[in-house]
Amino acid sequence: MKFEQILGQKEIKERLIQSFVNNRLSHAYLFFGIAGSGKLGLAIAFAQYLSCTDKQEKDSCGQCLSCKKYEKLIHPDLHFVFPVITESGKKKISDAFISEWRELIQNDVYISYNEWMQHLGSQNKQGIISVDESAEIIRKLSLKSYESEYKIMIIWLPEKMNNSCANKLLKILEEPPHNTVFILVSDERESVLPTILSRTQAVKILGIDDDIMQEYIIKNFNLNTQEAADIVKISNGSYVEAKKQILASEENKFNLQQFIRFMRFTYSRNIAEALQWADEMAKIGREAQKNFLKYSSILIRENFVYNFKNNNIYYLTKEEEEFAAKFAKFLNNNNVNEIVKVLDEAYFHIERNGMARIIFTDIAFLVMRVIKK
Repeated sequence: MKFEQILGQKEIKERLIQSFVNNRLSHAYLFFGIAGSGKLGLAIAFAQYLSCTDKQEKDSCGQCLSCKKYEKLIHPDLHFVFPVITESGKKKISDAFISEWRELIQNDVYISYNEWMQHLGSQNKQGIISVDESAEIIRKLSLKSYESEYKIMIIWLPEKMNNSCANKLLKILEEPPHNTVFILVSDERESVLPTILSRTQAVKILGIDDDIMQEYIIKNFNLNTQEAADIVKISNGSYVEAKKQILASEENKFNLQQFIRFMRFTYSRNIAEALQWADEMAKIGREAQKNFLKYSSILIRENFVYNFKNNNIYYLTKEEEEFAAKFAKFLNNNNVNEIVKVLDEAYFHIERNGMARIIFTDIAFLVMRVIKK
């Protein structure tokens, strides 16, 4: 992977290259920032650059034997560690899942922890980096490099490392073998053990610039300018979040339509429409019901904030904002918290397999009571 394949992050790319050019390479980095900012891609691109045998001014060459192996993530001096799940017949180490890892990363380097767990087929299991992994790391890095001048160890999500593993890595992190570079990639720096943090050079990776993100998703997802702008606005610089929003766009359209309908019949106190709506919502499936209730709770809050007329503190798509322009004035300190509470409690009951028709009928009548306060 070359630096040019990573969205934006021009300043970080230049800084990393200059650290090598000026002979100021750190033995251990911590790339931290929001999920979807490109941290993992930057780590791989930096590793590829360090190992490239024909380095260019601003990137690796992409053509040498080393770069070709990096492209397939099979370079013998590139090592990955990431959270894994306990699986019958497999060790709790990353190498046992390296085929799945390569498959996912080669398809899309902008991944989240949840996407990785889904790719592994995790059934509500938590991925961890266990003490077994620390022994593997120490063993691998004690060997001489095979082909490259550098051995690179990329640890994705060190916050998932248990204490036993972290404690066994302290010495090698502080005094790694010659020409060994650790790159830790964290979504939650505050959850990484302080003893690990103190042994790394922190590199903050900011979110992707809006204009770069917008141009990319227009080109790759066949969106128009307005659709892309709406997605970028609520993605906060995260390509992971942008992907999620794009995939959920149809669901969001449905949720907005039902939210508008919900607010209109509760305000007009149309009981027949409320009962029909509850019947329809009972049929859409439990996950869709939960998503609607979560969406509605968020949209009520955003509509309330809309009243302050500061577009830097609310996050609404163009269609949501058009409705807010007419509806937000009906939300105030007397009713907003009660409506949110009704929706959140309904979510709680749906999650625990409550009867959907009764729950949606109930919230319709409860909101009718408070919406005109």
